[in-house]
Amino acid sequence: MDDFVCMILIDWGLEDWIETFRDQGIDKENLFFLEDQDIEKLISKVGPRANFRNRLKVLKEEQNRNPDLKPSPIQQEQKNTTGEAEVLTSTSDSDLKTGKRKLDEEESNKGQRPPKRHCTNMPKSFPEMRILSEVKNVMTHVLAKLRSQDNTKFNDFLRKKIRDLETDKRELVGVFGKTGAGKTSLINAVIEERTLLPSGDIAACTSVMIKVEANMSNTNYEAHIEFITKEEWKDELWSINQYDEETAEQKKHDDDDDYQDVAEKLSAFYGEEWKQKSCEQLMDTRYFREIPEFLQSTRKILSCETAKQLSARMIKYTRTDSNQGTCNGIKRWYWPLVKCVTVRVPHNSFLQHVTLVDLPGNGDRNKSRDAMWKGIVGQCSTVWIVTEINRAAADKESWEILKSISSLIGNGGECSSIHLICTKSDMIEESTDHSADVQALILGRNMKAKEAVRKEYNKLNKIKKHFGGDCFQVFTVSSKEYLKHKVLSLENTEIPKLQDFLQNLNDRHSETLNYVSGARGILSLIQGANFTKVPGKNKDVCKELERNMALHLLPVEKAMGDTWRVFEKCLSEGVEKSKKSCEKILHNFLFPRGKSGSKFHRTLNSVVKKGGVHKPKKRKEINLNRKLTSFLTDSIDEEFRKTFPNERKGGPFNGTLSKFSLGTESLKQKYKDVQLQLTFLKTEEDKIKVKLNARIRDQKKIIYNSLTQTIEELMEECYKTAAGFSGPGMLEKMRETLKKHVHESKDTMFVKAKDVMMNHLLSLRVEILETVMDTLKTSIDLSLRTDSCSVLDVSTELAMVQKFHNDLVNSSH
Repeated sequence: MDDFVCMILIDWGLEDWIETFRDQGIDKENLFFLEDQDIEKLISKVGPRANFRNRLKVLKEEQNRNPDLKPSPIQQEQKNTTGEAEVLTSTSDSDLKTGKRKLDEEESNKGQRPPKRHCTNMPKSFPEMRILSEVKNVMTHVLAKLRSQDNTKFNDFLRKKIRDLETDKRELVGVFGKTGAGKTSLINAVIEERTLLPSGDIAACTSVMIKVEANMSNTNYEAHIEFITKEEWKDELWSINQYDEETAEQKKHDDDDDYQDVAEKLSAFYGEEWKQKSCEQLMDTRYFREIPEFLQSTRKILSCETAKQLSARMIKYTRTDSNQGTCNGIKRWYWPLVKCVTVRVPHNSFLQHVTLVDLPGNGDRNKSRDAMWKGIVGQCSTVWIVTEINRAAADKESWEILKSISSLIGNGGECSSIHLICTKSDMIEESTDHSADVQALILGRNMKAKEAVRKEYNKLNKIKKHFGGDCFQVFTVSSKEYLKHKVLSLENTEIPKLQDFLQNLNDRHSETLNYVSGARGILSLIQGANFTKVPGKNKDVCKELERNMALHLLPVEKAMGDTWRVFEKCLSEGVEKSKKSCEKILHNFLFPRGKSGSKFHRTLNSVVKKGGVHKPKKRKEINLNRKLTSFLTDSIDEEFRKTFPNERKGGPFNGTLSKFSLGTESLKQKYKDVQLQLTFLKTEEDKIKVKLNARIRDQKKIIYNSLTQTIEELMEECYKTAAGFSGPGMLEKMRETLKKHVHESKDTMFVKAKDVMMNHLLSLRVEILETVMDTLKTSIDLSLRTDSCSVLDVSTELAMVQKFHNDLVNSSH
């Protein structure tokens, strides 16, 4: 067996079968001729066998598309660098902070953007992707070598570090907007795939989330469909039973969102049959013949050669016929069973590290869909709110969407950019003449629309507490004109501005530089272990490193202590305001203006049955827990944003963590015999900062949302009691139960919420300090205090990776 097959098996997580492949004489040449029966003999377990078969199929497709492809570029690169065995001069580590390599357009014929069109297709040989692939192959090769070494603590440490190099977090752009605002047309135009997402006469299904990302594994257009569980669908079917005893008039009541929602889903999937069938009959397998994956709790994958073909096939999973008839021969719509659809577009440059997500504006009454919705919304670094230009500033629904998600994307999330996108900007009532005068009229109208929208946003002081001053932008776009440009010039459609924004998100993504820097550090450590140690020298450098670590952790610890004290003060004030105001807040909720008791009792019943949160299909969310917590969150919002800013510059705790340093650069001049080990420690320092910033970003969401979550938990028993009432006097009983509980709990409920948040903050403080000290102390010990010498010579690999590292850093300037 040659190195190529060995590395392939390791890369695919199948190292347990290396010996079997070696015994059977499988090499690079005959690997591509393996048949199903051969694979079954080689790999005894079903799961790994399926994994191998799928990956081999993709590898064969790559080989067929590019016969000259060298899957293992290491040997060739080693030949090129044989004369460069000495490690190249190290680029200043401060250059690492400049970020990611920008795309090298000189090395790709497709990289130069044409005057009027943006480049979309990114071939796999694109310079940065090629560098990442080459370096990954190098590290796979090194890992294979390490497997044959002794199982020493040092070698185990190296193997773990190589495996930990894989880190990739995609940038999420959440796209919100009501049906008909032009979301799908906008997405199609921005990524230059005009027929990808279905649009037109068939109404969008507002409950299905659609992710659009790049397919980097093959050239097909794919849709990966994730279904809700069978149990969740059974719950939907059973929930309709509670209405069977109601009168026909009650069922048709406009305020009965739950009934209308379930009825719409059942009619889409079953037609009118569901009205005459029992729940057991509706779960008959004949209804699910086309989607056996639903019954098997697996994903369904659609794969097509063109975007148009995929669009036609996935329409029944993402959209609905508003007339509930047939459309294009479709008799059964599957969107009621779908939780999420991930659409993968082959090698699209705008989606290289970015995922666009078409999201409902209000979550979903289905628990799993709603949990996924909240998770995705909280991960969005950018939010696009789409509305038609003719009523952009006055569109209440768009502003309600922003208000309802502000805490989820702001302090409770990681959003740093909000874009309100006014669509159909080519439409103007004043004229239909396609002349330069019309373009001037359109641009004048668009400018006024932007000013009106900005003026409206500036009124939203409560929302602005969550975001930086320059996070909000307005775009006036025309997807139609971008594709046809009959009236507007390409730039005036403003689609290119959104494309530039996505490209900037890709360019700031640091996957390649982080991986190459980490690989450079590990190879430096391996090579450095081969040099003879000078007695006493390592002891001195270790002392200096540990002294620097302790010294630079002091500002971090102080900043976190200051934060704790500020939060304690703000929340204590919020607790007192909450105690005084909670009963008034509850009264206003229980006795809404303009609603009679007969209308409100159904709404209140839905609220208590769903833990204090009701999501009407066509109106804004009703969240009693959030109302009760409002004074607590208001008290902390501004300080929370300053402490945990979503903007990338600065960082949490006043930037003290990003300023932390072991001082390895200055120590290199003093301890030249351990320069390679110090290079490794610098990459470890950078890596731990990246890791901690990601951890803090995740934990700060938990910390902020803990206030509302604690109130929800403390109200849970009360909700259950209220939900148990029925018959005459039901509304008054529910009201009295809620009023009594809040009155009796107000002195302890808000204090408890405050304490939970403060405990979360304290735990984060301890975790940060322990992670920095433990990780760096272990790295110092194993790189400078271990007696084990490496027997691997990786000078060639180090020279190669160092060259790639220099290229990446230099191209970022």
